[in-house]
Amino acid sequence: MTDRNEENETILGFDPGKDKCGVAVIDGERDLLYHQVLLTAAVIAQISNLSQQYNVSRIVMGDQTTSKQWKQQLTTEFPNLPISLVDERYSSLAARDRYWQMYPASFLTRLIPQGMRQPPRPIDDLVAIILIERYLAKTDN
Repeated sequence: MTDRNEENETILGFDPGKDKCGVAVIDGERDLLYHQVLLTAAVIAQISNLSQQYNVSRIVMGDQTTSKQWKQQLTTEFPNLPISLVDERYSSLAARDRYWQMYPASFLTRLIPQGMRQPPRPIDDLVAIILIERYLAKTDN
């Protein structure tokens, strides 16, 4: 069981990358408020804007690739926002499946097996959603 504070927190999910990053915001009711793929150069400014706009209380990010450098930078930029690392293994595969749930394939595309379909756009924002869901699943137990 979670404490009342965790249940109502607005979480910013962050999938860091070298050239582009995925960002998503989910509120305490678990409603998706925002999701976008951003150029890495614009990410800090956008996280700042989103933090103010949605009163973000926590950043959740993956624990692989560039997470150490990003965590250090985010801690410097946002010292009052706790940062939680979650296991991001297979999150890209989960995000690809999520893409097809959120944006069902057209009739012709449906003829291709889902495992062979590639989303027509980057899905880093959907990875950020998956990371938040993994964090919430972990804190719910």
